[in-house]
Amino acid sequence: MASDPDLHSPLLQPSQSPPPLKESEPEKLTIDDMLQKHCGEFGSWQLRHFILTCLAWALEAFHTMVVIFADRQPEFRCLAPGCQVTAKSVCGFEPGSWEWVGGLGSSTVAQWGLVCGQKFKVGLVQSIFFGGCMIGAGIFGHLSDSILGRKGSLTVVCILNALFGCLTALAPDYWTYLLLRLLTGFSTGGVGLCAFVLATEPVGPTKRGTAGMSTFYFFSSGIAMLSGIAYYFRSWRALYIASSVPSILFLVLVLPFISESPRWYLVRGRINEAMKLMSTIAKSNGNHLPDGVILALDEEVNNGTRDGQSCKEKIAKKEAIAGSLIDVIQSPVTRVRLFLTVAISFLCSVVYYGLSLNVVNLDTNLYLTVLLNAVAEMPAFTITAILLNKFGRKPLAVGTQWFSGLFCLTGSLMGSVGIWKVTRMICGLLGIFGMAGTYNLLFIYTAELFPTVVRNAALGCATQAAQMGAILAPLVVVLGGGLPFAVFAVCGIMGGFLAFYLPETLNRPLYDTMTGMEDGESGWTVA
Repeated sequence: MASDPDLHSPLLQPSQSPPPLKESEPEKLTIDDMLQKHCGEFGSWQLRHFILTCLAWALEAFHTMVVIFADRQPEFRCLAPGCQVTAKSVCGFEPGSWEWVGGLGSSTVAQWGLVCGQKFKVGLVQSIFFGGCMIGAGIFGHLSDSILGRKGSLTVVCILNALFGCLTALAPDYWTYLLLRLLTGFSTGGVGLCAFVLATEPVGPTKRGTAGMSTFYFFSSGIAMLSGIAYYFRSWRALYIASSVPSILFLVLVLPFISESPRWYLVRGRINEAMKLMSTIAKSNGNHLPDGVILALDEEVNNGTRDGQSCKEKIAKKEAIAGSLIDVIQSPVTRVRLFLTVAISFLCSVVYYGLSLNVVNLDTNLYLTVLLNAVAEMPAFTITAILLNKFGRKPLAVGTQWFSGLFCLTGSLMGSVGIWKVTRMICGLLGIFGMAGTYNLLFIYTAELFPTVVRNAALGCATQAAQMGAILAPLVVVLGGGLPFAVFAVCGIMGGFLAFYLPETLNRPLYDTMTGMEDGESGWTVA
């Protein structure tokens, strides 16, 4: 007889145990959100870190501007009976009828006779240096985004700067000197770039603009300090040693107290180190980082990843999320931004360095002139920083360039004698005032236009363009008369027009990845 299955079934079914409770998912926050909600946007930790990091800008000023004093043409005096100095150049004087004031060691010009037919070699040194800066900016921009990181790249360039700077003081001849200036430029090109990104990335979004604009105070202060150092060390060899020693001191006394960027940790998959640093920032600022929060890339916070694998899983597997200039060019959004920032950086550099050279060529005390020029730039930084968060990046980029272009245009119409000569000098100073504000603004503006994975690479391209402008500037100055001012006016006005096509970045997020930026900026046109 077949058994009834119901007779073998228990009368009471065992109750099914409820599914295990899921652990509450941690709150995923981008670095900007975590800074604003828990850590503090610009507390005591960021202030200390910002000041220490930006000291590297003074080092860049030392290595960049030292040629003003080392390659200067010193005064000379006549030795022959009845000889009177009536010209500013020794060309035409008989050999042995004059001597350099201060001796051959006073400058490279006196050391190797870089006058008359050899004068072009002085300009060649400056152009070669900026050429090295252009190459170094691109290479260290990439290394800073990839394997070396921000702090690692800054360490390398400071070591190279100290080494090449000291070796320059031992140069036995002009061509060795030229080579060492090229190598110094190569390392110098990465100093300001790495220091700027490292100093501003841990700062919250509403404070980042002002902080970024403040970095140039350190560069101008470096120029001012250099004028004092050069006044004391009148030998060009001693001056190169004296201007290189601060790089060694920075490596030993400052760099150990600087932290790597938490954004670089995050995009490289080093989540634990990023979280530890964010906890340190919060504690130093008198805040507390709750246990239920975790850092995440903006693309995960916004829309998640598109390949089915979460950013958290990628981070757990230590997969670095990296980018390159190819990614920048392939994206229609960043491609346009890169073209505009590169073009504007080039034009601004022509004006800034060109006007600076014109002022230095004034028949005044060289040490005092350089000091005053450095101090004169600082009000531009202050005014621009104050207006940055009120009017935004785009209006200031347009306005400061047009301000400079207008006074350059006025200067091109002035004569070169009497009151017109004074007026032209004032126009040049006002032109520098306006372009110094633009030059400063471009760093923070460019940094905000690109995500973390390619930020330094994009800044490197813009810096390379600026170095190309610096190479061209001395050639424009050689034109003489009102022509340089006319060229500077065209560059300033054209740069202002190009800035019209950049987007506003005021109070916008600082994106980490290309996908996060494209998702977050969808519907935001570049115009």
